[in-house]
Amino acid sequence: MKTILIVDDEDILREISKDYFLNEGYAVLEAADGKAALALFQEHVVDLIVLDIMLPELDGWSVCRRIRKQSDVPIIMLTARVDEDDTLLGFELGADDYVTKPYSPPVLLARAKRLLESRSRTGKATQPEDGLTINGIRVHFPSRSVTVDGAQVPITHTEFEILTYLMQNQGIVITREQLITKIWGYEYTGDDRTVNTHIRNIRTKLGDKAAMIATVVRTGYKFEAQA
Repeated sequence: MKTILIVDDEDILREISKDYFLNEGYAVLEAADGKAALALFQEHVVDLIVLDIMLPELDGWSVCRRIRKQSDVPIIMLTARVDEDDTLLGFELGADDYVTKPYSPPVLLARAKRLLESRSRTGKATQPEDGLTINGIRVHFPSRSVTVDGAQVPITHTEFEILTYLMQNQGIVITREQLITKIWGYEYTGDDRTVNTHIRNIRTKLGDKAAMIATVVRTGYKFEAQA
């Protein structure tokens, strides 16, 4: 049974979301503020976090930042803000998806399922190989980890999905639209700056190997093995 941690200081919204997840067979933990959320995260095995930004005690951005220092657990951020820069900040901190309030609980549930299913699919033991290595960059499917020349680098769920997709299509130009559809689904309504932000984060983590993700102007990206 997968466990969802819902962090929201609005009791009614939290309860509604909780009911939807419970009805789908998930276990649910609840927190009404940032500090309580971190405490629950330390005490329990959590498979996905639904995290509001505007929280008492400790805001959602701070919670996300602290969790990302130790875990790649999928995080969906909730916000009443409509500023695109706020959305990008969330992604820069390691959020995997973003839902704007007021939202439809079925949509939130669908987003959560997509993240959980993509995580399970990538890590299935039925993969012909347990990973993929190109010029010192290795993605390991079972552990969902990435190493560069043998050294492990921290990476979020969404960053892992994007890097894996690019590496699996080495030498092929992948458009931003293709990445959005593959990672977030057809229902995603954000713009392609979201993709740019994640690519920038991945390049930073790859260090000297960053150039292997080439930008194709006005189109997208291509993973190219260095000679």
